[in-house]
Amino acid sequence: MLVRSPRPCKVFWPRSRRALLRHTMATINGVSDALNPANAARSTLKLENTEKRDTLIKIEKRYQKQWQESDVFNAAAPSTSEIVPGSIAASDLRRKYPKYFGTFAYPYMNGTLHAGHSFTASKVEYTAGFARMQGKRTLFPLGFHCTGMPIKACADKLTEDVRRFGQNFERYNEEEVDGETLLPAPTQAETKDDITKFTSKKSKAAAKGVKLKYQFQIMLALGIPREEIHKFADANYWLKYFPPLCKRDLNNFGARIDWRRSFVTTDANPYYDAFVRWQMNRLKDLNKIQYGSRYTIYSPKDGQPCMDHDRTEGEGVAPQEYTALKLKVKEWAPDAAKVLKGKIPDSANVYFVPATLRPETMYGQTCCFVGPKIIYGIFKVSGNEYYVITKRAAWNMAFQGVFFQSNNFPRDARELAPIAELSGAAVVGTLVNAPLSVYKEGIRILPMDTVSPTKGTGVVTSVPSDSPDDYATVTDLAKKADYYGIKKDWAELEIIPIVDTPTYGNLAAPFLVKKMKINSPKDIKQLAEAKELAYKEGYYKGTMIVGDFKGEPVEVAKPKVKAQLIQSGDAFEYAEPNGHVVSRSADECVVAYLGQWFLNYGENDPAWRDQVLDYVKNDMETFSSETRNGFEKNLEWLNRWACARTYGLGSKLPWEPKFLVESLSDSTIYMAYYTIAHLLHSDNFGTQPGLLNIRPQQMVDEVWDYLFCRREISDELLKSSGISKADLETMRREFEYWYPLDMRVSGKDLIPNHLTFFLYIHSALFPREFWPSSVRANGHLMLNGEKMSKSTGNFLTLNDAVTKYGADATRIALADAGDGVEDANFEETVANQIILRMYTLKEWCEDVIVDPSLRTSSDKNLWDRLFENEMRTLVHEAYTLYAATDYKAALKSALYDFTSARDFYREALAAASIPMHHDLISTYITLQALIISPIAPHWADYIWQEVLHKPITIQNALWPEVPQPDAGLTAAYTYIRTTSSAITSAEGHQIRKKSKGKHTQYDPEQPKRLTIYTASSFPAWQQKYIDLVRDFHSKSTLEDKSLNAEVGRMGEGKKAMPFVQSLKKRIQTGEKAEDVFDRKLTFEETEVLGQMLRGLRKTVPRCRGLEVVEVVGEEEGKKRGRVVVSEGGGVGEKGEETELMGSAEAAVPGAPSFFFENV
Repeated sequence: MLVRSPRPCKVFWPRSRRALLRHTMATINGVSDALNPANAARSTLKLENTEKRDTLIKIEKRYQKQWQESDVFNAAAPSTSEIVPGSIAASDLRRKYPKYFGTFAYPYMNGTLHAGHSFTASKVEYTAGFARMQGKRTLFPLGFHCTGMPIKACADKLTEDVRRFGQNFERYNEEEVDGETLLPAPTQAETKDDITKFTSKKSKAAAKGVKLKYQFQIMLALGIPREEIHKFADANYWLKYFPPLCKRDLNNFGARIDWRRSFVTTDANPYYDAFVRWQMNRLKDLNKIQYGSRYTIYSPKDGQPCMDHDRTEGEGVAPQEYTALKLKVKEWAPDAAKVLKGKIPDSANVYFVPATLRPETMYGQTCCFVGPKIIYGIFKVSGNEYYVITKRAAWNMAFQGVFFQSNNFPRDARELAPIAELSGAAVVGTLVNAPLSVYKEGIRILPMDTVSPTKGTGVVTSVPSDSPDDYATVTDLAKKADYYGIKKDWAELEIIPIVDTPTYGNLAAPFLVKKMKINSPKDIKQLAEAKELAYKEGYYKGTMIVGDFKGEPVEVAKPKVKAQLIQSGDAFEYAEPNGHVVSRSADECVVAYLGQWFLNYGENDPAWRDQVLDYVKNDMETFSSETRNGFEKNLEWLNRWACARTYGLGSKLPWEPKFLVESLSDSTIYMAYYTIAHLLHSDNFGTQPGLLNIRPQQMVDEVWDYLFCRREISDELLKSSGISKADLETMRREFEYWYPLDMRVSGKDLIPNHLTFFLYIHSALFPREFWPSSVRANGHLMLNGEKMSKSTGNFLTLNDAVTKYGADATRIALADAGDGVEDANFEETVANQIILRMYTLKEWCEDVIVDPSLRTSSDKNLWDRLFENEMRTLVHEAYTLYAATDYKAALKSALYDFTSARDFYREALAAASIPMHHDLISTYITLQALIISPIAPHWADYIWQEVLHKPITIQNALWPEVPQPDAGLTAAYTYIRTTSSAITSAEGHQIRKKSKGKHTQYDPEQPKRLTIYTASSFPAWQQKYIDLVRDFHSKSTLEDKSLNAEVGRMGEGKKAMPFVQSLKKRIQTGEKAEDVFDRKLTFEETEVLGQMLRGLRKTVPRCRGLEVVEVVGEEEGKKRGRVVVSEGGGVGEKGEETELMGSAEAAVPGAPSFFFENV
C-alpha cells in the first residue's frame, strides 16, 4: 500500500480559541473524509435510475457462474495419449491444433486493481475471446506478483504503528497529530501519472491540513476494516489477502482466465521459487549474470540498490557518469579566507571539483563558475585533502569510495558533515589551478546565476570555446564586471581553440552564439539549442587541435584524455542519478559504486544485444511503429542491471543466499511457468499438489531444462528427480504446445525495463522457436479526459467500475477508450449510455424474434438484400479489425454500425409499410450476438442461449461464416445513405437559414415538391482523370501522395480531386476496376431511387410529391429531362418530358442532384 515519505510543513496556529476549535473540527472532518475510500471516486459520474443496469448485472452474474462452474476457460494442450511424444514436431503440433496464448503483466499485490489494469487486461481478454471464435485452443492465465520492496516496507511501517498505537490503533488520537505531513508513495491502485501529482503538490485534503501520516490510515482509506489492519504487519498476509480480491474483480469483469495456473511469486511458493532459482543458475552458467563493481541507483536508507520497481519516483532514471576535475586552490578570495581561517590547515590541499561531460575540452578552461547563492561545503577527503562541492554531490560521492568504503556506507547524511560552509558569492575571485588549461598561472572562480545546485557538483568549469553557455556568461561578466563585483580581466582571458569542426570552425561556441543572436545568459531556450548543436558537431565530427591527442577525432580522444586526467590524479570518476529518485521507503536515492550481481545487458555483451535487436526489427510483431522504435532505442542504450538486493520479498540468489532476486529480474519468463503451473500445484502457494502430484524438491534444475527444451530425458534425470517419464513428457507437451507466447500486453512505460528484459531472457534461455511472437504496448488510461487521481476524486477501481456500470458496459467503454500507444480515455458517459443501448437492444431482440407480423415469404425485396449484404460486409470488417487488435474500430463495426444497419432496414421498410423479414431478423440477432461476444460476452451469451435457444454457451461458438458482400449492393447501400443524407442536410440548412431571418431558396415550412435529377452519361472532362487512375491502378498503386500530386498538375484540382477520390473508393470497396473505369454503375440507379421515394416523402416534412427526372438531352438550347418515377401529387407522370432546373447540370451517374420548390 502507500508508503509515506516525511516532509515538514508549517504548523497552523489559530489566533483565537474559536478559530482553534474550527481548525480542529476541520482537521478531524478532513481526516475522516480522507479515510473514506468512497471519496477516491467522489468526482466521478453519479447514477440515478439503475433499474436497467441492475437487470443487466443480474444476467451477467448468472453467466459468470455458469462459466466458472463449467470450467469453460480451462485450457489444455493435446494430451500425450492423443499425440505420442516425438511423433510430431512441436511446430507441426501447433499448426495441427491452432492455439492462442496471451498474457498481461501480473499485477502487484499491494492493492486492488484499478481501471488502468483492466484497460491493459482487456486487450488480452478481447483477443482471447476472438481466438476462441477462430477455433483456437485459448490460454489466458494470471499470477500475482509479490516480489520486491513495497509490501515489506509497508508491513514494517505497520509493525511500528501497532507498537505505537496498539493492535487496533486505539491509542491513536487524531487531535494530537503533529504538523508533519507525509506524502504517499504510489500503490498498485494509482497510475504512474498520479505519482507526479502527489510529489509536486498537495492533494485537496492535504491543503486543508489533512494528515494521513501513518500506514494504518492509508489502509483504512483503502477500505480495510480497522480490526484487520494489524494482520498486514506480516508481509505474507498481503499475499493471502489481495490475490482473492484480484480474482474476484476479474471474474466479475467476465475475464476468460484459467485460474488453475495462478501462483504467487517469492519463495512463498516453493515451485515458483525453484523455477526462479533455475533461471538465475542458467543465466549465470551462460555468463549473462556477472559480478563486478559498477554504478547503480542506491538507497542509503535501505542499504541496497533501488531498481525501477523499488521506486515511488524516478522510474527509468539511470546513473549519469562524469569526469570530476580537481581544481586546486592557489589563493582564496578575501571573504572565503575569513570564513575558513582556523577551520582548515593552512597547508591543506583544497580543490573545487567541477563535474564535466567533456574532459577533452579542458585545455580551454578560462575560469570556473559557482552559483553565488548556493551554499557549498568543504568536505575532508583524507588527511590533508578537501573538496568544495554541494552537500548533495558530497552525499553521492560518499557511496563512490570518496569519503567511505563500500563495506562501510553511511545510512544517514549526518554521518557526512562538512568542515565548513560558505556561499558561492564568498569564493568569487578565488584563484585555482586548472588541469590541462593553457593558463598555468591559474584561473578565477566567477559567478554564474544559472548554476544548478541539483545537478553535478554545483561547480562548473568554463570552456567558452566550445560551450555556448560559458561564452555567453563570460561575455556578460566582462561587460558588467563592476555589477558582478569582479575584475574585468578575470573574464577576458583569451579564448583558445580546442576542437576544429567542419560546420562551426574551431570556436564553435562564439560562432553559434553570434549566428543565433544570443544576447544574454538569460536566453535559455536558444542556448540549450546551441549547446546541443555544438556538442553533437564537436563529438561526432570534431578533431582535436591541441594536447597529446592532437589530430585525433574527438570521439577517439575523449576517453584517452579522461584516462590521462585520472591517472595523473587530476580527476576521478563521479556519477549521480540523471533525475530525482525516491525509494519505496521514502529515501532520496544516490548513485553508488559497489560490487554487485548484474545482468550483462547492453554493450558489454554485443552479441546478445544484437540478437534481440535483430529479432525486434525483423520477426516480432509490435502492432505499432512507436512500440518497435521504443524497443530499438532502449536496446541501444540499456546497460547492465543489478539483479540482487538484500531487503524485501523474493527468491534467494542460489549461489549467494544473503541476496534476493530483484523484482524485475524474477519476472521476465514467468509466462513459461504458466504452461505447467496447474500440473505442479493446485493453489497459489504450492501447498496443495497439482495434477501430477510432484513435490517441490523434485523440481531440480535439470527438470526445468528438459521441460523448456534445453535437454532430453535420460536415466540420470529420471533417477535424480524421481519424476516419471510420462509426467515429464506431459509437462513438456504443455510448454512446447503453448509456447511461444502469442501476445504480451503491457503499458508502454514497461518498454524501458520489463518488456526489454523479457526479450533478453527469452532469447538467452529458450530455442528461437519459443521466443515471444508479439508485444502490444498501450498508453495510460485517463478517466473522463483527465488523469486518474485519488486526490481529486477522479478515480475508479475495477470493482468500482463493474459495480457501477456492469461488466459489459465497462468492457465496451474500455474498448471505446482507444487502442494506440497514446493515452486512452475511459468516458463514464459512454459506459452509462451503453447500459441503455444494450438493455434496449436486449428488449428488442426478445420482442421481435416472436413478432408474428414479420414476413416469412421466400422472396426478398431490395431492402432485404441491402440489409443482408451490409451485415455480411460488417461481419468481414469486424473480423479483420479484431485480428489486427483494433478494438475501438472493431466495436464500431460489430455494434454501432451493425445496429445502424438494422435501424436503416427497419426504417426503410416502415416508410414503405412493409414488415421486416423473419429470417433476416433472426440472422441479425445471431450475428450480432456472435460478433460482439469478444467484447460483451455476457449480453451475447444471454441472447445466444435465452433468446435464440442455443444449447451451448457462446464462449464455445465459432466466428460466423458468411458469403463475401456483393459490390453492387454495397454501392447501392452507400448511394442510398449518401443521397438521403444530402437531401435531409439540404433541408436542414434551409430551416436554419430561415430561423436566422436569412433568405431561403424556398420556404421549408410550407408544402413542397422534391425533384431528383439523374444522368445517364458522364461529363467529358472526367475521361482524362479516369485514364490517370487506370494508369496508377495498373502499376498496383493508388497511393494518395503521388496520385494527388499528378491531379494537381493537371490543373482542375478543385473539381477533379473529389472525382478521383470517388473512383479510388469504389475500387477499394470491392467494385471491379473495369466497371469503374468503363463508368458503369453496379446497380440500377433509377430503380434504387424509385424504392427510396416513399421513405423520403416521410422523412422530408410537408413533402407533397417527389419525382425522379433523368437528364436525356438538349432541345433549342435547353436541357430536357424525362420523369422516370414519381410519388405523391403535383408531379409529372412517368415518361413525361420536363424542362430542367439549373441544379440538374450537377447530376452525374451515381451522384444525383435535387431541387426543392414550394407547391
